[in-house]
Amino acid sequence: MNTPAPPSFLSRMAIAIGSFFAILGNGRLAADIQRLRAGEALAADVAPPAPQAVRVEVPVEKIVEKIVEVRVEVPVEKVVEKRVEVATDTAALQLLGLLQREARLVDFLQEDVAPYSDAEIGAAARVVHEGCRKVLREHFTIEAVRPEGEGSHVTLPVGFDATAVRLTGNVLGQAPFTGQLTHRGWKATAVRLPQLTDPRAAAVLAQAEVEL
Repeated sequence: MNTPAPPSFLSRMAIAIGSFFAILGNGRLAADIQRLRAGEALAADVAPPAPQAVRVEVPVEKIVEKIVEVRVEVPVEKVVEKRVEVATDTAALQLLGLLQREARLVDFLQEDVAPYSDAEIGAAARVVHEGCRKVLREHFTIEAVRPEGEGSHVTLPVGFDATAVRLTGNVLGQAPFTGQLTHRGWKATAVRLPQLTDPRAAAVLAQAEVEL
């Protein structure tokens, strides 16, 4: 900032005369002149104070994410498993009834064959045999347990199916076993018994016959 040039002598005389009468009439101006003469700096010569940083607190809305667990009940369709169980005794009676109807097996077994000759028993056995074969063919699928022919030497490995193969003779140690196949065995791979309308009727293996 440039400092102004001091006034001339005549200008100062005019200022002094003007100030004399002004001081006499203005007490506040007289007090200011007195402070100036005492060495107090003019307001224009005093550097303005440095601006101070003003801390302004601005309220900030804080967003808080809150996880809320909501229990939603979803209707689940209840699945009811319906299981139809056929009593094993009913199935056995049904099979026995088929053998009686086709082969007269119950009649043959209930008959005391002691009074009959071998020829008579053989003739009756032929009829029973043929009827039983018919029942097996129509209602079961029968297959051999072992594919080898009887008399063949077979080896049973470790973990062989003991429910399908029975060991006979001198059984010592643990598998593997090597021996002679004396019987191929049989297994049913399919069963086709007729549908029963009344399971209680299976107990009647053969109806009594009344001739009128």
